[in-house]
Amino acid sequence: MEELKLLISIAKRGGVGEKIRITLRELSQEIGTSPQSVMRKLEALEKEGYVIKDTSGKRTLVEVTSPGIQFLESIFEEIGKVLYGNYIVGEVVSGVGEGKYYVEQYKERIREYLGFSPYPGTLNILVVFPKTIYEALYNVEPITIPGFSKGGRTFGDVKAYKVRINGINGAIVVPSRTIHPPKIAEIIAPTCLRKKLNLKDGSKVKVEVIK
Repeated sequence: MEELKLLISIAKRGGVGEKIRITLRELSQEIGTSPQSVMRKLEALEKEGYVIKDTSGKRTLVEVTSPGIQFLESIFEEIGKVLYGNYIVGEVVSGVGEGKYYVEQYKERIREYLGFSPYPGTLNILVVFPKTIYEALYNVEPITIPGFSKGGRTFGDVKAYKVRINGINGAIVVPSRTIHPPKIAEIIAPTCLRKKLNLKDGSKVKVEVIK
């Protein structure tokens, strides 16, 4: 773990594509170990081929190698799968009361594009993990429900992302014009999720994003 922290520290300091001057004391303070330990870990990283190191007098020059960069990229990818994976954790919150109206307006298109008849209302989730709904949905292809005009009003496109809560299929819907902040996931389903799952404000839920 400390080797990884050390490699990240060198990269953050600009040691990618060129050698940079480092001091063992600064690095030891940054990763919380001794200068002697930093030297040993540098030697271990050099042995793995992740860094190249030159010492001239009291100067230590170090650079992250191509294999080192590839290693960091692989770690980043794996962390991304964990942090921005296929689920959202949050708490149930009350909406502003407009969900029923808009679901009613889009219900025929929801049936056509998502394959279910929606309950006239939404379940709103305050996202706790990850930070926003977009971090959980960034690599998911949405289903676009096209907008339309009705009664002199224009209803914009809606992006829908299929999800599952406790075995019940539904969708997170993101209107092109939304009043909700990115911390709120607005979910539609064929049934009243609050009643079906016995949820109330403050209830914790885990939402699986279907890719």
